[in-house]
Formats: sequence, C-alpha cells, structure tokens
Amino acid sequence: MIYYITGGERSGKSSYAQDLALSLSNTPKYIATSRIWGDDHKKRIDRHIADRDERWTSIEEEKNLASVIHPNDVVVIDCVTLWLTNFYVDTKNNVEACLELAKTEFNKLLDIDATIIIISNEIGMGVHAQTEVGRKFTELQGWINQHIAKHAENAIIMVSGIPLTLK
Repeated sequence: MIYYITGGERSGKSSYAQDLALSLSNTPKYIATSRIWGDDHKKRIDRHIADRDERWTSIEEEKNLASVIHPNDVVVIDCVTLWLTNFYVDTKNNVEACLELAKTEFNKLLDIDATIIIISNEIGMGVHAQTEVGRKFTELQGWINQHIAKHAENAIIMVSGIPLTLK
C-alpha cells in the first residue's frame, strides 16, 4: 500500500504522514533521504528528529530506499524532493538519467508488501525558478511526482495543514 502525500513547504505534510504511520503501527520506520546541505538544513533535520518519539526507528538512506524496507513495515519516506536531489546532483543535473534512476528505484517499492507513506513537494506551484538548473529540477520533480501518484493507492495534498484527498 502506497500513500502519496504532497503539498507546499510547511503545509503539514510531515506531521500528517507521521500521524498516519502511528495510526497503522506502533513501531513505524522513518526513512530520511536528505544529505546535510548546511547549518540551517541541519537544524531542520534536528527538529524533525525531535518530533518523533521512541516508537520510531530512524534510517538514513539517500537513494536506495528499497534496500531498507522489509515486508510488513510501515514506513514514512521524507522526502522525494531531497531524494531526487541526490540523484540530480550525482548525475550532474542530467534530467533524463536522474528520472530513469529515480523511477527504477521507486518501482522496486511496488514489489514490497509494506505500507509506504511517501512525502513530496509541489514545487511547481510556487515561485518560478531563476536558474536553468532550477527550472529543470522543477520539471523533474513534477514528472516523478506524477509517476509516484499514478502508482499510489492513496494520494493526498496538504494545504494549510488540511489534507485533501486526491485519490
């Protein structure tokens, strides 16, 4: 079962995903996909860690998500945007190669009998990126979001802390 949760920055995605996971399991896993890009980012990561209690198992995995998810797990993957950034940077901003790698890795999740709650960002609904690299990434994010949403059994968009069911 895949739940896809998307929305803008600070829309309540992580809180909603964590509450959902705890409603489904007393021992969920939290998969953090982020590399630490700077001091502000480290503070944000620390805040997210502090939000979770002892029921959670935290796992850091930058790209190979399927390698840390086991049958019957309930996991929150936070988040697609940072996961995709890792592929994007490692492919030197090659959109086609990045999209192929990300789709291949995501598709592995479809074969795991687990409950997977995937958090992503709708970055194309905000300010237009000023750089070509940023505009390419926005397109890439949109394409992978579509791919994930297509395969998810449930899709939710968060707006101002309110979940709206897409499917």
